[in-house]
Amino acid sequence: MIFRQLKVGGFDSNFSYIVADELTKEAVVVDPCGNLEEILESIKKEKLKVKYIVNTHGHSDHTEGNREMSSITGAKIVCHEEDAPSVNPDIKVKDGDILRVGNLEIKIIHTPGHTPGSICLLVENILLTGDTLFVGYCGRADGPGGSAEKLYHSLFCKIGSLPDDTLVYPGHDYGKKPFSKVGYEKAFNPYYKCKSKEEFIILRKRGV
Repeated sequence: MIFRQLKVGGFDSNFSYIVADELTKEAVVVDPCGNLEEILESIKKEKLKVKYIVNTHGHSDHTEGNREMSSITGAKIVCHEEDAPSVNPDIKVKDGDILRVGNLEIKIIHTPGHTPGSICLLVENILLTGDTLFVGYCGRADGPGGSAEKLYHSLFCKIGSLPDDTLVYPGHDYGKKPFSKVGYEKAFNPYYKCKSKEEFIILRKRGV
């Protein structure tokens, strides 16, 4: 597998990602934003064929490069069906769907809370968490369609159920390091230290 984390700046220290099958060179670009030239240069350098552009959610700081990237590469734009109105994708996905890129399988995990259609992408032992989970922090839930209750379920029941050694790659560079592991977040992230949903909701509203 070819995997690239690109700090492209954008609106707020955004990360974009490239995931590709090393044999076929088929690739996915996740959340194209900010410095598209850097993303395109990496694609060119690796001689990749971009099959999909996937948005972890519908906020503009993660989708602003969609149309230009699609126009240049011919890739189809993909997002969860619940965030489709703000993305206008070519393909709508739901929880448990699989995107196949060469010999790779990318599993869609629906993790609402930050937005109704927020998703994480699981490929092998790598989890791209968008704005659901950051290193040492988690996504906001006070925007349109946000829900602290649903975010709690996404963090504890969806992400929290994955193996501790699953690598966590977030949508923004907010933490002390650019990636971590599920086990690290469960041990040190203050939101995972909450003993109940009610405690989590209070903490999330405080924005600590």
